Amino acid sequence: MNIAVVLCAILIFLVPLAAAGLSLINTGLGRSRNAAHSMMTAICVMGIAAVVYCACGFAWQGFAGGATHSFSIHGKSWSWLAAERFFLRGVDFNGSPASLAVWLQMFSVGLAALIPLGAGADRWRMNAICLSTAVFAGWIYPLFAHWVWGGGWLAQLGANYGLGRGFLDAGGTSTIHVVGGLTALSVAWLMGQRKGKYSADGMPAAIPGHNAVFVLFGSMLALIGWTSLNSAGALLFAGASLTRLPLIGTNTLLAASAAALMAAVVTRVRFSKPDASLTANGWVAGLVASSAACAFVQPAAAMAIGAVAGALTPFSVEWFEFGLKVDDPAGSISVHAVSGLWGILALAVFGDKDAIAPGQGLAQIIGLATLVGFVLPCTYGLNWVLNRIYPYRISADGERQGLDLHELGADAYPDFVTHTEEYFPH
Repeated sequence: MNIAVVLCAILIFLVPLAAAGLSLINTGLGRSRNAAHSMMTAICVMGIAAVVYCACGFAWQGFAGGATHSFSIHGKSWSWLAAERFFLRGVDFNGSPASLAVWLQMFSVGLAALIPLGAGADRWRMNAICLSTAVFAGWIYPLFAHWVWGGGWLAQLGANYGLGRGFLDAGGTSTIHVVGGLTALSVAWLMGQRKGKYSADGMPAAIPGHNAVFVLFGSMLALIGWTSLNSAGALLFAGASLTRLPLIGTNTLLAASAAALMAAVVTRVRFSKPDASLTANGWVAGLVASSAACAFVQPAAAMAIGAVAGALTPFSVEWFEFGLKVDDPAGSISVHAVSGLWGILALAVFGDKDAIAPGQGLAQIIGLATLVGFVLPCTYGLNWVLNRIYPYRISADGERQGLDLHELGADAYPDFVTHTEEYFPH
C-alpha cells in the first residue's frame, strides 16, 4: 500500500484527540453542576455530526474534481455546491484521496460543531443542541467547506481571476474554526446571558470554571489532534508533499507555544498574576491561527502568528464580555472566530513566496468577508428559526438546579456539593 495513504490514515486516526481536548476545555470552564451534561452533549454532537455528514453533508461539500452545480459569469465557471450522491454512495473507499477526505471531514465537522457548546455552556438544552448540530453538519459547514476545499468558487479565485492560488486554508482555520466560532456567537446572542452573570448596572460577574486541570490537560491533548488535523488537511486539501510534514508539526507547536506564553504575559501584566484559563485559551487560539498557514510559513513566522493570537485572546474575551455583553463561558468566540480570522490574513502576510502567488492577500480578504458577510447571517438566521420552533434555553429552574440533574438525572460529582445560590440573587 502507498506509504502516503498509510501515513495519512494514521494522522486522521489521531484527529479525535483535538475533539477530546476541546470537550474537556468546555467542561472545565463551565459550572460543576453541568459537567456530565457537557461531556454527554459532546459525544452526541460528534455522533450526530458524523451521521448527518454521511447522509447529506458530503453530498453538498464534495471533493475537488467531483461533480458540482456551477454558474457562469463572463465565460468563467464558478462552482457553488457539490453534486455528489447521498449516504456516500459513489465514494470508493479504496484509499483514494476522496475516501480519506470523507473520513477526515467526519471528524472535522464534529470538531467544528463542538465549538458552539462552549458559548452555550450552562444553559443550552440537549435536544436543541442536537437539532442545531444536525443543521450545522448538514448544511452550514458543507456549504462553506465546498467553497474552500471542494473546488468551490473561493478556491477558484486563483484560476479564474489570478488571485494567488485562490483562497487557501490548509488545516481548517476558516472551514472548521471560524465557521464554528461564528455559530457560537449566534448561539450566545440568541440565548442571552446566564442568570447572575450581569448586575443591574450591566457589570459582568466573574463565574469561574470549575476545573482548571481539565482545561489545561485538554489544551495539551488538543495539540496532538491539531497537529494531525493540520498535517492531513495540508496533504489532502492544500497539495502539500510529505516532506512538508515536519514543518507543519513544528509550526503548529510553535504557534501554540508563542500564543500561550503571550497570553500568560498579557494577563500577568494586566491582572498581576497569569490567568490559567486565558493562558489555555491562548494556547488553543495559537493552534487555530496556525491551521491555515501551517504548510506555507517558516517557524519564525509561525511564532509571530501565534503571539498575535495569544495577545488578542484576553482582549477579545474582555471586549465580548464587557463591551458587547455576550456571555461566552469558554471564550469560544474569541479563540475560534477572532483568532481564526487573524489566521486567515496571516497566511497572506507571512506566507512563503514559493507557495503564495501575487494576489493571495485579496483572495484571503474575500474569504474573510464571505465568512462575516454571509456565513454569520446564515448561521444566525437558521439558529433563530430553530430557536423559535424549539427553544434553545433551559428553564430558569433547570439552570439553577444544573443541567446534570435536570436533563440527565444524576450529578457528575455526586459526593460533592455543587449547587450554590451565589450567582442567583433573590
